[in-house]
Amino acid sequence: MPSTHKKVVVRKMDRDSINGHVAPANFVREGKLELLNTSGNVVAIDLKDIKAVYFVREFGDSEALSRKTFTSRPRTEGLWIRLKFKDNEVLEGMMPNDLSLTTAEGFLINPPDLRSNIQRIFVPRSALESLTVLAVIGATHRRRKPPADTRQVPMFGE
Repeated sequence: MPSTHKKVVVRKMDRDSINGHVAPANFVREGKLELLNTSGNVVAIDLKDIKAVYFVREFGDSEALSRKTFTSRPRTEGLWIRLKFKDNEVLEGMMPNDLSLTTAEGFLINPPDLRSNIQRIFVPRSALESLTVLAVIGATHRRRKPPADTRQVPMFGE
């Protein structure tokens, strides 16, 4: 399998899961997830049937999240968000503070524990009941320049 395909575990709304590979740039087309399953067949799954797509390091490790929330305030830059799924499960994560990176189909987030098997999570909008922004982390605060003092006479052709 080329390195351009990422290993994923697709967790469906009916609690079933499918292992496979996706192309990271365009894995969602026309409301369906295009997945190359482990038997080598291309499968198209409706986004409304998917709860989450876990991008994993290895298939053999546990696909369950060890931590679903942060134990303290995250240090990485971005939006700290809380997702509430339609089945009342709650998951926190980080996503970039850039509207150009969000898609109409769903959200790509980083889980609370980046050292686990799960590296990123794609959550379709149809699987969510709510999304709450808990904090904006790492926003740079620019200090305004004080207005120029007009009482000072310019010297030496400044």
